[in-house]
Amino acid sequence: MAVFTEVSEDAAQTLLQRLSLGQLTGLRGIEGGIENTNYFLSTDKGEWVLTLFERLSAEQLPFYLYLMKHLAHKGIPVPDPQADHESGDILHQVCGKPAAIVQKLAGKSQLAPAAVHCEAVGAMLARMHLAGRDYERSQPNLRGLPWWNETVPVVLPYLQEAQSTLLRAELAYQNHVAASSSYAALPRGPVHADLFRDNVMFDGERLTGFFDFYFAGVDTFLFDLAVCLNDWCVDLPTGRHDAPRAQAMLAAYQAVRPLTAAERTLLPAMARAGALRFWISRLWDFHLPREASMLKPHDPGHFERVLRERIAHPLHMDA
Repeated sequence: MAVFTEVSEDAAQTLLQRLSLGQLTGLRGIEGGIENTNYFLSTDKGEWVLTLFERLSAEQLPFYLYLMKHLAHKGIPVPDPQADHESGDILHQVCGKPAAIVQKLAGKSQLAPAAVHCEAVGAMLARMHLAGRDYERSQPNLRGLPWWNETVPVVLPYLQEAQSTLLRAELAYQNHVAASSSYAALPRGPVHADLFRDNVMFDGERLTGFFDFYFAGVDTFLFDLAVCLNDWCVDLPTGRHDAPRAQAMLAAYQAVRPLTAAERTLLPAMARAGALRFWISRLWDFHLPREASMLKPHDPGHFERVLRERIAHPLHMDA
C-alpha cells in the first residue's frame, strides 16, 4: 500500500467518471504495505480505494478481482470491484498501470485483538473457504513453495550463519512435507494467504470485512488458517503462541468447517510454513527494496522469531 506511482486528481476523476462514482472531493495516498500503489478517494457519492498494480500483470489480475466479486455475491464482507458503466470491465488502467477501484469498508483494523476478534476471524475465514469452493477461475499461490525455492538463494547472502542454517533447513523440511501423501490430501481452494490484522476491519467486536486479496491464490485452506494463527494469535514482540486466542480462532473455524484428519496432523507443519513464507518475503523486501513514496519494509526478524517458536513449540490442535 505504498505509493510507487503518483496519481493526479485529473487521472482519478477521469476513472471516477467512467465508473459513475461521483465527483472527486479528496485524494490521499495510503501509507503502509509494499506491493501496490493505493489511494483513498472521496467523492460526493461515497468513499473508495484505488489500487494500481505494480507487479501483477493484467493477465493475472482477473483471478483476484473476480474472486472478490464472487465472494461478495456469496455474502462474504469483502470489497466489490466497481465496473465501467459502459464496458462492464472491473480491471481499469490509470497512469499506464492496471488498476481497480473498490468501496472503502466500514470500521477499522483491530491491531491488538482479543479472543473475541480471533473467534470472528476464524468463523469468517471458514465461511470464505466454503464460499470459494465453486469459484471457476484458478491461479496458484504466487508466493507458495516454488517462489520460496527461487527466493531463498537470493536472500541467503544477506544472512548470518545461524539464520542461513535455519532458512535452508526449514525450506528442506517444507519441500519434504509438500511431497507427502498427507499434504496431497489437504483440502484446497481459493485462499487469502495474507489475512493479517491490518487486512480485516472491525466495528467494535463486529467483523465488517476482509480486504487486500492481491496475494490470494489456490492453496490449502490449512495454510490460510496457519497464516492467520501466526499473526492474530501470537505475541508480537516475542512471536510466542497465545493459546486463548488460538483456541478461539480454531474452535470458531471448526464450527463452520471442521478440519480433516490430514489437516489436524499437518497443522504444526503449516504453522511453520506460514512463518517461513513471510520471513522469506520480508527478507526480500528489506534487502532488495523498491523505491516508493511512504514505503516502510517490515522487520524480517519478527517472522524469524515466529518460526523458531513454531519449531520449538509445535502448534497442535490441543495446544
